[in-house]
Amino acid sequence: MREGAKRLVSSSWFENFIITVIVINAIGLGMETSPAIMSRYGDVVSMLDRIALGIFVVELALKMFAYRFAFFKNGWNVFDLAIVGAALFPASAELSVLRALRILRALRLVSVVPSMRKVIAGLFRAIPSIGTVIVMLLLLFYISSVMATKLFGEAFPDWFGDIGLSLYSLFQIMTLESWSMGIVRPVMEVYPYAWVFFVPFILLTSFIVLNLFIGVIVNAMSEATDEEAHTEREMILGELRGLKDEIAGMRRDLDRGLSPGS
Repeated sequence: MREGAKRLVSSSWFENFIITVIVINAIGLGMETSPAIMSRYGDVVSMLDRIALGIFVVELALKMFAYRFAFFKNGWNVFDLAIVGAALFPASAELSVLRALRILRALRLVSVVPSMRKVIAGLFRAIPSIGTVIVMLLLLFYISSVMATKLFGEAFPDWFGDIGLSLYSLFQIMTLESWSMGIVRPVMEVYPYAWVFFVPFILLTSFIVLNLFIGVIVNAMSEATDEEAHTEREMILGELRGLKDEIAGMRRDLDRGLSPGS
């Protein structure tokens, strides 16, 4: 019976069914934000939400029955259990925030769709390298904020009056949000050579350091894909070796059966 449950939860049609339920449930939770829709179809939307939650509970119960304690060794299963379990708490006044968190059920698509799992695996693999890039970026921001405070703080105290204000202004400049007409050009009216500070800062942060994030993540995802492909190849080779041994054993048994002395 456990083998039947395992085949069921790992079948493609079951996974596609769960994906469909997740998408429909996410759409329904979005409809709950519309008073016009809820006034006309509120009962239907609520019923669909309860049905979807029941399906998720049954799915997790089948997986726990099929895999037993191995269920909790898979991080994605624990992730699904936490999201679905949060929806089972009563939505009292103290826990009313849980009703808003029900939309997190849409994140189950990440655990169900293999391509999304690869993206998340790549992100987690890139965390150490991303941490290094973040430290570099913070160091650059700190140095630049100290310089900006000393250079422009006296004339522009609202933007560069202290390190905190300078950090926020430099962050706005890094995002390229109204950086030229909003900050840099007014500063250049007082300090004509201020571009010598701001242009290298933008080049370093917006076009070099931030692009390192993309490079690190892409490299980590590529490594994760290669490792997964290598694991699949090893599994296939192992199965082929086992099949070869079985064929060799059958041939030996057949040769012994056909030998004259048998």
